[in-house]
Amino acid sequence: MKIDLTNQRILVTGASRGIGRGIAEQLSASGAEVLIHFNHNVEEAKSLQNSLNNTSHLVPCDLSNLELVKGWIPELIGTYGKIDAIVNNAGIAISVPDNALTEEWAEAWLKTMDVNINAMAIICKEFIEHARENKNGRLVNISSRAAFRGDTPDYLAYAASKAAIVSYTRSIARYYGKEGIKAFIIAPGFTRTDMAQDFMDQYGEEYALNDIALNQLTEPKDLAPMVTLLCSGFADHATGCTIDINAGSYVH
Repeated sequence: MKIDLTNQRILVTGASRGIGRGIAEQLSASGAEVLIHFNHNVEEAKSLQNSLNNTSHLVPCDLSNLELVKGWIPELIGTYGKIDAIVNNAGIAISVPDNALTEEWAEAWLKTMDVNINAMAIICKEFIEHARENKNGRLVNISSRAAFRGDTPDYLAYAASKAAIVSYTRSIARYYGKEGIKAFIIAPGFTRTDMAQDFMDQYGEEYALNDIALNQLTEPKDLAPMVTLLCSGFADHATGCTIDINAGSYVH
């Protein structure tokens, strides 16, 4: 089986670093035209664009500002043309103690929800409107094992937001499939990214390594092939599924 994504235009959110960057690199290597989303990390986004062989475009957006997110997908379509798939990878994990002042705790909770589920929901909603016209479209939404097994008390909002992604994506898969729209969930565990490093700085890398069944932490490149397969159309009958890529740290 050879995966060829030539003539596919795919948006990857949070593509400048970490998991998103690894996914964007693999999609491009497979022939896709990649829309590289980023917020603050413009230099990393530019370096990614320069490293890709195929046509790619930088598409900045602050996903914590929902007013900027509304209408963003139609704007991209108007600029670049039909979008075939979206990989919703962008996310934040804000550490806040459970005994923090309620105002501080609530601020972290709401910002996490805005980026991780509210912005993603708007992006999916506007993409579905586009995909229904084309009778074809794929969504790959990056959740987390935390959606299923929970997380530590200082990352409650992160776990809750990732759980919301699961039910939202399953609903899309179940009720838009006959209109050509497929939706999938990837649930990583610890992956060697800046976000995971923040956690390991708190708890130590041994904490992460002792939690998995393999000898090495998952790398972004370990997720990219599965996302590429899901974007290809070869796995459309897996629509609605959750694929765990967590090195055996949580099996359900």
